[in-house]
Amino acid sequence: MTSLSKNARVAGLLYITASAVGVVRLLYIPSKLFVDGNAGATANNLATHEFLFRLGIVSNLIAAVLWMFVPLALYRLLKEVDHPQAALMVILGSLMQVPLFFCNTVNDVAALLFARGGGFLSVFDKAQSDAFARLFLNLHHQLDLANMMFAGLWLFPFGLLVYKSRFLPRILGVWLMAGCFGWLAYCVTGFLFPGHDDRVFSLIQPLTLGEVAVMLWLVIMGARESSGPVRVKPW
Repeated sequence: MTSLSKNARVAGLLYITASAVGVVRLLYIPSKLFVDGNAGATANNLATHEFLFRLGIVSNLIAAVLWMFVPLALYRLLKEVDHPQAALMVILGSLMQVPLFFCNTVNDVAALLFARGGGFLSVFDKAQSDAFARLFLNLHHQLDLANMMFAGLWLFPFGLLVYKSRFLPRILGVWLMAGCFGWLAYCVTGFLFPGHDDRVFSLIQPLTLGEVAVMLWLVIMGARESSGPVRVKPW
């Protein structure tokens, strides 16, 4: 195995692991505990299944830590293609996204505190506490939605680097850049036209699957050595 393929597989493995851990809080927890249009039932689920919800919080933190290293691993793989673009990929993919993951933990903790009630929160009645719990869960979603701006933007330099790399299929680079515009559309729609973001999310799925394709390619196929020298752009 060449060093290039080794770097590709390490990046792909990190990519898959971080994404798999992140899915716990992003998709699994809401599907099990959240009840659309019913703040009381949602708050009761949080209080009844507190450990599961806390597991979601921890998984979000672990995913954030893992994700911090994904763009760095990809930087090591792609930096010789274009240093400035690789640096931009790290900024948009790691430095801008990871802090928001950590900040969003506060919303989950606040939601759980209101769902449990008691203590200094006894000044609120049950209906008020349930409403506040649902509010903080909604704020978590809104911050996730805002973070989709960076989740989309980082894919453009990433896709461009893949396209120009010569050691990864160009179609993967095009697919990643298309995914950039898909996530941007989802983010903008969520804020401009609330209630229509689920529809947009369904429509952009073919575009966003480019990331899955890249993960699998990196892990399974690695990277092929270029037949010619790769031109490196100076800073």
